[in-house]
Amino acid sequence: MELIKNLEIVNRKATHLYYFDLKLEAGIVLRGTEIKSIRMGEVNMSDAFCTIDQRGMYVENLHIGEYKNGTYNNHIPKRTRRLLLNKRELKKFDSRVREQGYTIIPYRLYISERGFAKLEIALAKGKKSFDKREAIKERDTKREMDRVIKAYK
Repeated sequence: MELIKNLEIVNRKATHLYYFDLKLEAGIVLRGTEIKSIRMGEVNMSDAFCTIDQRGMYVENLHIGEYKNGTYNNHIPKRTRRLLLNKRELKKFDSRVREQGYTIIPYRLYISERGFAKLEIALAKGKKSFDKREAIKERDTKREMDRVIKAYK
């Protein structure tokens, strides 16, 4: 059981599947054993997404593994968790999500300097399959150019 000091969990799958238009930092409402599991790095956010209703914004399918030393008070790994945003930010995201093709994706989870769990969410638009292939091609050519430059140094 080892705590990670500078914890930062990134949803790398999201950068492959979506274009990001707007990013925003939000607090997340957690239970006691959830924050302990996050500090141990037991988080999977590959299938996570956000929803908005009248009461606020929620993140769903964010898997936070069960705490090993938790008792009967242990949390449910994939429960719906509330995000802490003000009304202006909620309205901005809600109006953009109502446009066709936009969704809200959790991109990065980290522990702030004050010790709070923060979730960076992004307003995203899905990529088409040819866009994904172009991104892979650009990444491969950049990697090859870096190898060539490194070889000449």
